[in-house]
Amino acid sequence: MRKFSIILLMGLSLVFLDSCKKNFLTVPPEGQVTPSGYYSSPARATELVNAIYNNLLQWDESTFSWLGITSITSDDADKGSVAGDTGTDKNLLDNWTFTSTDFSCNEIWVANYRGISRANRALSILPSVEIDSKLKTRLIAESKFLRALYYWRLVRVFGGVPLDTVVVDPTNHAQVDSSQVRATEAQVYTQIINDWTYAANHLPTKSEYAASDLGRATQGAAEGFLSKVYMYQKDWQKAYDYSGMVISSGEYHLASDYAKIFREAGQNGPGSLFEIQAVGGPVNLGVQGYEAVQGVRGQFGWGFNVPSQALEDSFECTDGLPIDKSPLYDPNNPAKNRDPRLAATIIFPGDTLWDGTVIISDPPNPRYNMKAYISRTEETFDGNDWESNKHVHLLRYAEVLLIHAEAANELGKTDEALQYLNMVRARVNMPAVTTTDQANLRLAIWHERRYELGMEGDRTFDLIREGRAAQVLGPLGFTAPKNDLFPIPQTQIDLSNGLLTQNPGY
Repeated sequence: MRKFSIILLMGLSLVFLDSCKKNFLTVPPEGQVTPSGYYSSPARATELVNAIYNNLLQWDESTFSWLGITSITSDDADKGSVAGDTGTDKNLLDNWTFTSTDFSCNEIWVANYRGISRANRALSILPSVEIDSKLKTRLIAESKFLRALYYWRLVRVFGGVPLDTVVVDPTNHAQVDSSQVRATEAQVYTQIINDWTYAANHLPTKSEYAASDLGRATQGAAEGFLSKVYMYQKDWQKAYDYSGMVISSGEYHLASDYAKIFREAGQNGPGSLFEIQAVGGPVNLGVQGYEAVQGVRGQFGWGFNVPSQALEDSFECTDGLPIDKSPLYDPNNPAKNRDPRLAATIIFPGDTLWDGTVIISDPPNPRYNMKAYISRTEETFDGNDWESNKHVHLLRYAEVLLIHAEAANELGKTDEALQYLNMVRARVNMPAVTTTDQANLRLAIWHERRYELGMEGDRTFDLIREGRAAQVLGPLGFTAPKNDLFPIPQTQIDLSNGLLTQNPGY
């Protein structure tokens, strides 16, 4: 059983029960256990927070709909599967024809607010529990870290959303109504920054955790996410400062083998800031359906969210030249003489993989997601590919280096920007970038994000924040400014009796 299974062993309902049964007539209860009393033990208080982590394992939080919104919409991925298998609305996401009544946006809305609700419940109880103060502080910080993560997911998809930071009393109609009114995007970002700042100031570093707690939120993860938030807000000085804190901490370094990052042996490795923890057997508590949905169709899985031709073609040859300018390019062997991240990102028909597995020669799609692959022979696998041992990386040290490079370039620190960009390239033995022109260096950093983070769910959001979405995604159906945000689910507008308002264009 994998380390850190404690985080995953939680099917908490967060419903607090009376400690004694009532007489069937009118005898009053002799006593009750309060929530703070029930959770006033280290194990139970920890379980309360584990329930917030557990939400990341759920199908509607991290799998089909999330892959649809974050990846299939991009130029890095296609729907995949077969033409007749729409994946409910994944064909609509692929060509940007979805509407407010389609499935995926509502799933993402519900899943992230479920996580926020669990965080708010924990934060309403933890201050009054009687446990060691150091543990209490850490658990509060973990809860705020995770609440920020869920709001971060929501704000990038929908913009301003209802900002609920307390447990809503369903009998208080004014509070219920207030909880369904959208805050501004700026207000949501302020809350995210406040929560991650608290977490950065109160969480342990990665090295300070016991081995059994490896994978919990850390100071470095909070600082890294803050640098990313500030990058999205174009607050380059703060993006530079927070990414610099992660770099100077000495807690992280680039793993020497890029491909191993996405295998069991690389989970929670030296470059991992935060990843969704998963356990595959004997108790399966993995990210529901993550591997099965993306597995090679006809051999392992459903074959959705497949890398695109555009992503394949974007990878440079080992001489640092694009394929249309390099004499090294071999169209009959796409991965030969190419950036090694290509082979670590894309599975091709007929490939022999690192574990000796031979991919069938005639699957319905020409490419599949290598980063979602699990080995049936060389990794922990008990036959359950629905909840496997596959971790999902949400923030890596390489991205922090690229954030630092981008911020440094925007601040006019060209030499420093080149230094950190080329650290990422050197790890995979790619030639150094040498341009000192700010605009060209900006493009080089953006391209590097694509190579380094391919199929990890940032491409669509990157193109939107960079102002390039209309240019790059326009041929796929993207329309600006409408598609800069996704629609508020009509189901949620209806449930709010119209208190929720729709994004423009939908």
